[in-house]
Amino acid sequence: MGIFGKDDATPSRTFMMREKLMGLGNDYWIEDDAGDHVYKVDGKTARLRDTWKLEDADGKEVAVIREKMLAVRDAIKIEVGDQEAVVRKQLIGIGEKYNVEMDGKNLKVKGDIIGHEYTIERDGDAVAEISRKHFHMRDTYGIEVLGNVDPALVISVAVAVESLNE
Repeated sequence: MGIFGKDDATPSRTFMMREKLMGLGNDYWIEDDAGDHVYKVDGKTARLRDTWKLEDADGKEVAVIREKMLAVRDAIKIEVGDQEAVVRKQLIGIGEKYNVEMDGKNLKVKGDIIGHEYTIERDGDAVAEISRKHFHMRDTYGIEVLGNVDPALVISVAVAVESLNE
């Protein structure tokens, strides 16, 4: 059973993140459910925009997350391997929602973003759940990646949403 109390056949991976990772120049380790360092968010400031690099435990860059300059509305671009995605807050609709525009595989982020209780969906199916319910440490929340979705992409989307929500 995962941190979210689920007990189904869908394979999942669970990670732990802290809210305060978005400070400029801050580095932060993301741990798996065994407490091992799996990814490191390397926070950089590049001129007038924020940039974060997601590295694996060996220091290999797996994603770049960067604010888009001169965008009509706030947006963050994610580069994971050969994939690119752009995260934007949805302007119309009820509740907090973000769109993740990718090449034919768009994602939706829905739920209580501020409270870290939200899902990331593809075609109406959850691909990740973000929750702080099962964590007693202050400013800590979990990311459960469901199925065969790249954890680096999901974690990058969570970093982007956190930044856009500040």
